[in-house]
Amino acid sequence: MNLTDVTTDLWITCLGNDSLLQPVWDNLRLNYRDYLRSPLFPVVLTVSSYFVLCLPYLVCDIIGDRWGWVQQFKIQPSHRPTASTLLHCAGVTLYNHVFLVLPASVAQWAWRPPVDLPEQAPFLMELIAGVIGNLLLFDFQYFIWHVLHHKIRWLYVSFHAIHHKYSCPFALATQCLSGWELVTVGFWTTLNPVILQSHLLTTWAFMVFHVYVSIEDHCGYDFPWSTSRLIPFGIYGGPSDHDMHHQKPNTNFAPHFNHWDKIFGTYADDLKPRD
Repeated sequence: MNLTDVTTDLWITCLGNDSLLQPVWDNLRLNYRDYLRSPLFPVVLTVSSYFVLCLPYLVCDIIGDRWGWVQQFKIQPSHRPTASTLLHCAGVTLYNHVFLVLPASVAQWAWRPPVDLPEQAPFLMELIAGVIGNLLLFDFQYFIWHVLHHKIRWLYVSFHAIHHKYSCPFALATQCLSGWELVTVGFWTTLNPVILQSHLLTTWAFMVFHVYVSIEDHCGYDFPWSTSRLIPFGIYGGPSDHDMHHQKPNTNFAPHFNHWDKIFGTYADDLKPRD
């Protein structure tokens, strides 16, 4: 067997019929079945992921002045969130989840039967493609929503202005949203995997990754490992591009990728060279 055959077999093993994800899925499905079937599980997953993934950036904001290495990646070095702004954003986030997300989840529990857990795990490539597909669909939906809420003043003042309270974004500002915006984003995040017929494991992976890239967009730091630096060809915006949106609100409306802004002429380059 030559090197080409070995490589082909390895790809088939990793991405094809012998899924690497099957043992993981079997463990989850057999040992945590009742938890995974609960309509509350996606809420617990996303909320816990949000606060855990915010922590590293929160540490950078609080004691980052002592770390010269970290400060070189700060997009707006002269601006740093204060204790009051951090508490305000955390309070808005907790309020929305306690009084909007949690009641909606409990209501859903009352009418929606527990979901079935399929025996077969998704293939690794299927999961990756599903996460990317869900991100692209969400990007299109939110781009339209975002443009409308900036162009129609009543929508902006009533629903979206709270998110632009801070022109220098930071991690905890990610979900400093009006209830309407949080519900809309949550609706698409829940509906899109259904539209794309994603496996449950793919759905949960998308939800967690979407939380991560949303936090990264708002973190205020452009680290070497930022998603925008890892994805080639400059097709992904990342923290610098979204930071530009908070400085110039009529630009960079797409939440993650930048092709819609380039097509409609609303893209503003962050003017920072990419490594």
